[in-house]
Amino acid sequence: MMKRIFEFLLIYIPAAFVIISFSLVILYQWIPVRWTPLMMVRYIENCNQDGYVNTQNWIDIENVSPNLIEAIIVAEDQSFYYHRGFDFAELSRMKKDYDHYGKNLRGCSTISQQVAKNCFTIGSRTVMRKAVEAYYTTLIELFWSKERILEVYLNIAETGRGLFGVEAACNRYFSCTSSDISISDAAALACVLPKPLARTPSLVLTHHANKHSKIAQQVGQNLSLNKQ
Repeated sequence: MMKRIFEFLLIYIPAAFVIISFSLVILYQWIPVRWTPLMMVRYIENCNQDGYVNTQNWIDIENVSPNLIEAIIVAEDQSFYYHRGFDFAELSRMKKDYDHYGKNLRGCSTISQQVAKNCFTIGSRTVMRKAVEAYYTTLIELFWSKERILEVYLNIAETGRGLFGVEAACNRYFSCTSSDISISDAAALACVLPKPLARTPSLVLTHHANKHSKIAQQVGQNLSLNKQ
């Protein structure tokens, strides 16, 4: 009896997890990700509040303005196209910050890691969750193109209270679509992403003006270089 229990725990459960995880990652190569664990958590947290809904308007990446794509890469993961899911150089810089200041002055999760966390895990701060996140990060980097990883990120990232994805955020904050957002507005939205429940684009312009200005300036420079 005990042997069967150990077999179940050590063989069948891990095998089922691997099969399900591979299936989900392969499936999400092609179909829009309309639901994530984070969306479920937010709905449960706020379902008793009148009028609360989760809003996500899926948009294909080719219809997203280069202004917004560039702003998010500049703000969130400048090495996105050069790493395989983990930015070890940024991890090293974060460790130096911690050793010198006694705290982390920046986040170091790549866009790939954020997609893995939001798409496949519950965002608790545990070693097990980080291990699962690393596992899924490896899988999506293996099976998805960089363009697909970025497309999913643009559509599932939390961008405000009840908002998921850049299209819903552009509709709410700027009364425009993500295809025609300006560089300034794109930079403001990129500044919202690290703390979407505490920041709005208008607050960014008053409380994080320097960061907004730096991102907007770098986006303009990068887009100019790309045109050359």
